Amino acid sequence: MLILALDTTTRTGSCALTRDGAVVHALTSDPAVSHAEHLPRDLMSLLAAAGVGLDAVDLFAVATGPGSFTGLRVGIATMQGLAFATGKPLIGISALDALASLATAPAGDLVATWVDAWRGEVYAAHYENGHASEPATVEHPAAILPRFAGRHVVFIGDGTASFSQQIRDTLGDRASFAEPAAPMLAGAIGRLAADAARRGARPMPDTIRPLYVRRLEAERARDARTGQ
Repeated sequence: MLILALDTTTRTGSCALTRDGAVVHALTSDPAVSHAEHLPRDLMSLLAAAGVGLDAVDLFAVATGPGSFTGLRVGIATMQGLAFATGKPLIGISALDALASLATAPAGDLVATWVDAWRGEVYAAHYENGHASEPATVEHPAAILPRFAGRHVVFIGDGTASFSQQIRDTLGDRASFAEPAAPMLAGAIGRLAADAARRGARPMPDTIRPLYVRRLEAERARDARTGQ
C-alpha cells in the first residue's frame, strides 16, 4: 500500500511516501515559508523525486493536530482536495500519537509527547505501553510535571527542548529525552495510517477534522464577553 502523508502541525512540516510501513521518500518544509505558499508543490515534488504519479497513491494521510490553527487547516484542506480528486481515502492521525510511536521507552516507563503551544504552554499527551493514558491537554509544564511523581518518563517533541531544564530540575534522573527531540513526523503518520487501514479504516475525506485542543481565540473572546 502506497501512502502519501503530510504534517503541517509546526512551521517545519514534512511529507512522506510510505509503502508497506517503510518510508520510500521524505521531504521537510522550509520553516521560513508558510504552508499555504509551498503546498501542494512540496507534495508534487516528493512524488516526482520518487518517480510516482498521484494516481498510484492508494491512501492519503494527514496530521490532524494539535498545532498551528492555520497550518492544520491548510494541510487538511490540501489532502482533502487530493483525496477527492483521486477518489481515495484520507486518514487523519494525531501528531501526538505519531510522536509517541517514534519514542523508545522501557516497559513501565511513560512517554510524554510535548509540542510547543506558545504562551509558555505545551500540547501534551502521555502514553504507557503504546497507549494514551489520558486525553491530550494544553497546559503549563509546571502543572503537568507533578503528575509524574515517582515515574520514569521519556520526553519527545519540540516542547521538551523548550522546557528541558525545567523537566530536569523537577524530575532529575527520572527524565530522559528522545533524540532527535522533534523528529520529522510524516513517515510515522504514514505508518500509523497504514495500520488504521489494515484495521478497516476508510474514511471519506470530508470527515477529517482538526484536533485543536486549545480553543480558538474567537471562542475565548466570545466566552469572555458572555461571561462563560
